[in-house]
Amino acid sequence: MEEKQLELRMYFFVPYNISNIQKSLQAGHAALEYAHKFGQTELFIDFITNWKTWIILNGGTTNEQRDFDGIPSGTLNQIGDQLQDNGIDFSFFYEPDLNNALTALCFICDERVFNKKDYPDFKDYLNKIINPENDIIQKITLNNIQYDDLKSIYSNLYKEWIRLIGGVKNEFLRKLTKDKKLA
Repeated sequence: MEEKQLELRMYFFVPYNISNIQKSLQAGHAALEYAHKFGQTELFIDFITNWKTWIILNGGTTNEQRDFDGIPSGTLNQIGDQLQDNGIDFSFFYEPDLNNALTALCFICDERVFNKKDYPDFKDYLNKIINPENDIIQKITLNNIQYDDLKSIYSNLYKEWIRLIGGVKNEFLRKLTKDKKLA
């Protein structure tokens, strides 16, 4: 049986306070950096051969300054730290004409991150598995339980769901991109 080819997308985060054309240009710079860094990987070759879809998201502010805990002031910089901490292959671009500010981050992910119909969020997955009749009381109960508590209560189903969505890196990317606005 042939394995399904997963759709790929390249995601970008850019600052909120640059013009729309600059957002696209900065994304282009980061894409070229990605190609330079990861151009020979199977993931990139599949993306560039078959998909080519870009999603440019609002990354908020850019500021390298860090607080006493080492957390950067800029939300875009925080996203970069999170990508690195979670082992995500990504690229970035610092714009020389904007005081060398971080102006774009990018990574490639597969459809298990963004296709919520075939790969539902954990609560929706639980509702289908443990509540196939759509019992409204059960659905309300599940929706009122915190995510981390659901992971503990339904640990075996959580492990199944993690396998379905392609692992903890994809879980992180789902959280990272959830509810983010297009740039």
